[in-house]
Amino acid sequence: MDLHLKNHVAVVTGGVNGIGLATVRAFAEEGVDVQIWDLHPDTERIGQNENSRYEVEISTARVDVVSSESVGQAVENLMEKSGQIDHLVHCAAVGSGKFGSPFTKLSPNDWKRVLDINIMGMVEVAHAVAPVMKAGKQGTMVFISSVAGQIGSPTDPPYSASKAANINFAQCMAQDLAGDGIRVNTVCPSMVQTDLNRAVWQSWNESRPKEDQLTYEEWGRQKCARMIPLARWQKPEDIADMVVFLSSERAAQVTGQTINVDGGFVMHC
Repeated sequence: MDLHLKNHVAVVTGGVNGIGLATVRAFAEEGVDVQIWDLHPDTERIGQNENSRYEVEISTARVDVVSSESVGQAVENLMEKSGQIDHLVHCAAVGSGKFGSPFTKLSPNDWKRVLDINIMGMVEVAHAVAPVMKAGKQGTMVFISSVAGQIGSPTDPPYSASKAANINFAQCMAQDLAGDGIRVNTVCPSMVQTDLNRAVWQSWNESRPKEDQLTYEEWGRQKCARMIPLARWQKPEDIADMVVFLSSERAAQVTGQTINVDGGFVMHC
């Protein structure tokens, strides 16, 4: 299926690993030039490595998504270079790094960094990119949320709350920007083997008695078997495929939606 994305320009925040990197590759395979926004120390090296693999241009920018100045400068630089931003995919996010069940195990201070990056990072990026897309009367935004934003997962309450905010704000934007030809959606994974997911296991495991601790692989296998109807991990590529589809004209009538790529974990009846 031709997604008609060739010669487009996409920005992927948090694009150096996990779902973000899979999304960069999926866009590149469709002929899209991609710029990775990240603060990872290896951002430039990873971008150069990916650029050598594809015929399109994959570039990088060191961007702090919670800084108006950093995000604004990145937008300005990319517009000078490419003259367009057709697609935004916002993957940058963090967890608290602690096992938060019950929530009283955490303190209010454990929430601040998570909410700042996961919510205000989304706000900063959206405010910077939306005017560019409005000027061109077209564009797509996809925000990576989580099933934890729908069910209130007790594992990490700050993360769950921030992901619920992602869904809500994306719906607000979808209504506001529809008249300008801009579509906004969220994609919600469940169990994906990423650094963030491994951190969830680590915090859970460290809270358990020694005799009850599990390896990451066994923890994941048991959790998938218990909670995922398809009984297996989702791969970063599974999420990326949905993101790129939603960014294409094949999804021209899809906006304001929350799409679960979760193996059936959340089923709304």
